[in-house]
Amino acid sequence: MTFGATPTPPSRPPRRSAARRVLPLAVIAWLVLEVWLLRLVAEAAGGWTVFLLLIAGVVAGSYVIKRAGRRAWRRLADSVQSGTAPEPAKDGGNTLPMLGGLLLILPGMVSDVLGLLCLFPPTGKLIRHRAEKLLTRGARPAPGSLGDAFQQARMHRPDGKVVQGEVIRDDEPRPPRQDPPLTR
Repeated sequence: MTFGATPTPPSRPPRRSAARRVLPLAVIAWLVLEVWLLRLVAEAAGGWTVFLLLIAGVVAGSYVIKRAGRRAWRRLADSVQSGTAPEPAKDGGNTLPMLGGLLLILPGMVSDVLGLLCLFPPTGKLIRHRAEKLLTRGARPAPGSLGDAFQQARMHRPDGKVVQGEVIRDDEPRPPRQDPPLTR
């Protein structure tokens, strides 16, 4: 035990981002909305109707996910058999149908509507376009990061051509290399 030492002030925890503060509240609000809507439908149409709607959502979502998975597996098998690299799908792949199927499986009316919007071609195309725009908006890698490694290995010539390789600067003089003497 030391006397006269000043105690270190307690360190503050790192500040949480806005998404980490808002996301739990948004999930809770979504769950409350889902339960409220299911209760409204149950009062209007009956409990069995709600039960059948939930079962139909699980069956339809499972079918959609299974179909999208088979399509992805078939595309991969075809590329392996032909010996070529798999090409990206022209329709955006299977991500949106799988997301739509997952949303259909989740119990609730809002998730079912969102799942159907993912599966409906015009709205699916709109969602895909907005997601690509959102994901590529801030896609520049930070300096010194692994994503920036490829930029570091390029040299741009004055005429605009890019030369791949390592840049060696000759403008700095180096001391002559001296080999250690051989001793026995």
